[in-house]
Amino acid sequence: MKALKDISSVYFLGIGGIGMSALARYFNNNGVKVSGYDKTPTVLTDQLQAEGIAIHFEDDIKLIDKNAGLIVYTPAIPADHAEYNYFKDNNYTVFKRSDVLGMITKATYNICVAGTHGKTTTSAMIAHILRDSGFGCNAFLGGIATNYGTNFWSSDKNISVAEADEYDRSFLKLFPDIAVITAMDADHLDIYGTAEKLEDAFIEFSGQVKPNGLLISKQGLHRSNEFKVPHHITYSLHDMNASAYATDIKIKSGSYLFDIVIKGDRLQNIELNMGGMHNIENSIAAIVAAKRVGVTNEKIMAAIASFRGVKRRFEYVIKNEEQVMIDDYAHHPEELRALITGARELFPGKKCTVVFQPHLYSRTKDFADGFAEVLAIADEVILLPIYPAREKPMEGVNSEMILSRMRHNNAKVLDKTELINELKVTKPEFLITAGAGDIDKLVEPIKELLLRL
Repeated sequence: MKALKDISSVYFLGIGGIGMSALARYFNNNGVKVSGYDKTPTVLTDQLQAEGIAIHFEDDIKLIDKNAGLIVYTPAIPADHAEYNYFKDNNYTVFKRSDVLGMITKATYNICVAGTHGKTTTSAMIAHILRDSGFGCNAFLGGIATNYGTNFWSSDKNISVAEADEYDRSFLKLFPDIAVITAMDADHLDIYGTAEKLEDAFIEFSGQVKPNGLLISKQGLHRSNEFKVPHHITYSLHDMNASAYATDIKIKSGSYLFDIVIKGDRLQNIELNMGGMHNIENSIAAIVAAKRVGVTNEKIMAAIASFRGVKRRFEYVIKNEEQVMIDDYAHHPEELRALITGARELFPGKKCTVVFQPHLYSRTKDFADGFAEVLAIADEVILLPIYPAREKPMEGVNSEMILSRMRHNNAKVLDKTELINELKVTKPEFLITAGAGDIDKLVEPIKELLLRL
């Protein structure tokens, strides 16, 4: 394959994925012809098309760019996909997204954020601090930064902030100068098989940190004593045994005010205008990374105060005296726990209704008990049918599997039409929508409905 700088056209299989679209935007921004396939149109594919990228939604080899110098695919593409097999059968070299991200960042100073949850918000916070402060960075994010309406931006600064995805061991293609590990909870067991093998991959990722680089990891991670890096800082929300931790936390109008202590250095009266105690913890990791590259405390604090979050990460859809609606990508029991407990802390007097769409049959099967336990924190629960994504149905695995494990009288399974009709009747004052499937398409209709009621 030619060097990336000599490639004039790139073709993406699965261009609408959040990580794939960031790469597509990178090449398009650099004057390369970009085109691709995705299964269905989305708001993101609409944006890419508006930016001049040609996209089609039929698996048809007549529509592909056969002259593309680089073919990039997502592991979510099925093995029987006609376009994918055309490239394989005709001796094209086909690369995963992680391979290409590794090529792009090979020559840059890299801040790579990994973790089974928390990585999108943390990487977006770091990238925002560097951009807002004037320091500058290239950003490859796994979500849409609300401040900028995009998951990618470029800079003349030779530094990249990238979300390091553990799915399919993709993050092992990256070589960080600064690595962050936010969580190592069991997930993607369809790929790893066991929690121990997932942890093995994170330990290997820690060994990817460049000589004299820095690992920033959450305090108390299982097997953290096995991390393979000479320079290591831990962080925690409350644990004063960590190298960095928060203190004197106050809640004010759905926002937080707090101090952070980093190896004895205290930053006072930090303001974070997004919900969830877990996001205070994410901000500690982001602040440690920003200080490592030399951003001043004053500029860091100003950037944290102006950070508006990431789309579908504790995102306020409605927030007024009468109604609150929060939307979140949470699709793992521990993500849901952080979301629901954090929201209830901020709005303790309101009845909390959670609408949750399970993501993947395999994840539902693996974590049905965990989902049932965590969802019970809410006052009312509505489960949508499972969003299958790349998977075929599994016998006996459905949303009723979670419902049957819930010791909760106020829980039910509804389809999307039934959900809308239910909300018209119940008129919830405090609603959370959560899941990694297509529940995001319901957010705007539900918002419009609630504001009319």
